[in-house]
Amino acid sequence: MRIALAHKFYHLAGGAEVFFRETERVLRDQGHETLMIASGEDHVREGADNVLLLDAPDYDSPSVLTKMRSLPSAIYDRGKKAEVKAALEAFRPDVFHAFGVNVQLTPSVVVAADELGLPIVGTFNDYKHICPNYKLFHHGRICMDCKPRRFYEPVLNRCSKDNLALSVAGSIEAYAHQALRIYDRFDHFTFSSKFLARTTQSFWADRDVSWSHLRNPFPSAAYEAQDEYAPYGLYFGRLIEEKGVDRLIRAAALLDGFPIKIVGDGPDTEALKALAVEVGADNVEFLGAKWGAELDEVLRLARFVVVPSIWHENFPYVINQSFAYARPVIGSDRGGITELVEHGQRGLIFDPDNIQELADQMRVLVADEDKARRFGQAAKVWSDQLFTDQIAYADLMSAYEQAHENRRRRR
Repeated sequence: MRIALAHKFYHLAGGAEVFFRETERVLRDQGHETLMIASGEDHVREGADNVLLLDAPDYDSPSVLTKMRSLPSAIYDRGKKAEVKAALEAFRPDVFHAFGVNVQLTPSVVVAADELGLPIVGTFNDYKHICPNYKLFHHGRICMDCKPRRFYEPVLNRCSKDNLALSVAGSIEAYAHQALRIYDRFDHFTFSSKFLARTTQSFWADRDVSWSHLRNPFPSAAYEAQDEYAPYGLYFGRLIEEKGVDRLIRAAALLDGFPIKIVGDGPDTEALKALAVEVGADNVEFLGAKWGAELDEVLRLARFVVVPSIWHENFPYVINQSFAYARPVIGSDRGGITELVEHGQRGLIFDPDNIQELADQMRVLVADEDKARRFGQAAKVWSDQLFTDQIAYADLMSAYEQAHENRRRRR
């Protein structure tokens, strides 16, 4: 089988790019021919000869005026559509698998595949397909105001970085994609969390959604777990508002000195450091950004990992990594987190709006290393059994078969 896969970035900018690249790896390892379509400069292809890299304007420019001038091509890019259509005609795939294509590629690439009659599978890791605000989060709160298709709400809420112009742009984009029937062109969707699937169905109540569960491919068994559970807790990830690190710092101040290490950086770094001083969290240590072996060294010995998100995380890779090293997770009751962290089995769950509850759950594992070990070992067994290339491949093939069947019915 030949599969074309499209995503906005080829370089590893975050978990969504890992998902995209790992999915392609699983397919290639099973003998399928693949074509990867993404934006990026030539040097990021890392020697891969099956990658079509398309130019993308700098949409991260600090100038709002520059962003507004780029708006038409960020909504629907006819040039990219033509490039991708030509590449698809040459490659002749059996399936077109679209991940996050908005802005850098635009859904014009989906239209190209649809016009060629290809079965189309959509895999989404955020909420951009149902709301201009791809996190359903702004101004410190979860927001569902634009359900169903009330795409003017982001303008009223200024939910894009509290900026009116950017919020207007997001609303225009959503209405344009609705007019172009972008999501009607998909034959099947996959979601890595049931929460994201349910949320999508609630926003698209008037549409039949063909979907299946596709967990992120992750080689859990390849990670060698340690039996040591050192006396510190760990957070690793971006230091941004929706990650809830401020809640963790406030809870850490209640732990009577038990060390909490924070790995990562982001726009809130200095504010979080100041907060730690303000609340007397002398036990919190900021280690900066760490990757690869440096991160593994800190992660593999932690007593527990905290995922304190206050937005509806879909499928945090940090939980995969933690479980693979047999680290229990203390996670917030948000989004898909509870589908991974079974309370009292692989970790503990808390209400992220309750600082005391987070502190209490951390105290459980601070006081009982054996319980942390039991949770961690159970997490490792569960992860190794569930996150395998074989299961991911079977789920992919099932999704592709369903897309073929649905496309045949539409003809």
